[in-house]
Amino acid sequence: MSVINNTFIEPTKKPEVIHMTEFVTPLGAMLAGATSEGICVLEFSNRIRLEKEFSDLQKLLNAVMLPGRNQHLDQLENELKEYFDGSRKTFTVPLHIPGNEFSQSVWQSLQEIPYGKTCTYKEQADKMNNLKAIRAIAATNGKNRLAIIIPCHRVIGSNGSMTGYAGGIDKKIWLLRFEKENSGIADGTLF
Repeated sequence: MSVINNTFIEPTKKPEVIHMTEFVTPLGAMLAGATSEGICVLEFSNRIRLEKEFSDLQKLLNAVMLPGRNQHLDQLENELKEYFDGSRKTFTVPLHIPGNEFSQSVWQSLQEIPYGKTCTYKEQADKMNNLKAIRAIAATNGKNRLAIIIPCHRVIGSNGSMTGYAGGIDKKIWLLRFEKENSGIADGTLF
């Protein structure tokens, strides 16, 4: 800390680095980023509003995105391979997901939806004991930066419709069918 004209000046905090890399998946390219704390972004490269999402994340973390890898990205690459092989049902890679308390609770509720199952936005809000916030919960689902890891693709409309997936409805349907095929759940229980 330095003093200029009797005013204390805090040193500028060095920006965090988000190491960025690309993974090839059966659904196309995915962009992944990790800080020293964990994975902070995993998105399909053609996700709508991807550039804004990256910009917002950099501001939230006071970070810069640079090409590179770290141990979290290496672990994620292995876990994604296992997921797409059908052998991984949950992810254990450390996550770095900035957000307020409400956002954290919404994203946590998404992680509680079992592999191979779906729930509606209403069921998600009910499980969170917050039916009045169904629209806010749905909007927060859409702000999830960790596709597949935080499985917002498992949330469907009350009428069974495939709604609201920033990676594209085709990818949502593919993921749900893939998980159903690899879950051992009987036919007719997913949709």
